[in-house]
Amino acid sequence: MSKVALVTGGSRGIGAAISKALKDAGYTVAANYAGNDEAAKAFTDETGIKTYKWSVADYDACAAGIKQVEDELGPIAVLVNNAGITRDAPFHKMTPQQWKEVIDTNLTGIFNMTHPLWPGLRDRKFGRIINISSINGQKGQFAQANYSAAKAGDLGFTKALAQEGARNNITVNAICPGYIATEMVMAVPEKVRESIIAQIPVGRLGEPEEIARAVVFLASDDAGFVTGSTISANGGQYFA
Repeated sequence: MSKVALVTGGSRGIGAAISKALKDAGYTVAANYAGNDEAAKAFTDETGIKTYKWSVADYDACAAGIKQVEDELGPIAVLVNNAGITRDAPFHKMTPQQWKEVIDTNLTGIFNMTHPLWPGLRDRKFGRIINISSINGQKGQFAQANYSAAKAGDLGFTKALAQEGARNNITVNAICPGYIATEMVMAVPEKVRESIIAQIPVGRLGEPEEIARAVVFLASDDAGFVTGSTISANGGQYFA
């Protein structure tokens, strides 16, 4: 069985931790990224994981990128839909462009990535699709109507596609991280971070590696009976 895994947004933050963890678990990993060439090169230099550049918001680019990965590494068995962006604004100030960019990447992007792969997974009768949603897709968040809508949509996609894939041994699951100590979160002012941590019962931010370990489990043969599920990894901040 193929042990090739593709991680979108896989060279930075949570995605980088996922890529590294899958490599450590024995997978041949391809990490997609959208724009930061310098970070992607540094990631490859550090880990030996190949990076591939395309936008998940572009269906044709996804299909071409998937073909390139499979031509170079072999059939993809595991897809982690991790790529995501934010364009935060209170709804009365949110522009159509801010709405569209987030929906195109965070929701349509998982269609664009999964759809070209689906026939091959069905033919081989094996696959693991893991969608990285968010606590804010479960509970909503001020100034994130676009992001929360997209991440909630990811969960509906997960539940529907799990029903279609089950008979072909394709599992489809989601993980909803809470606040994780990524570069983006650590860049916010300390007082803001403290106010976030105050809302988390375990009293700390999550670590990217904690999300990555959940991905490795869902990708494994041991998780073959787990599909259509959502793992909430938020330190007890929200119970779905």
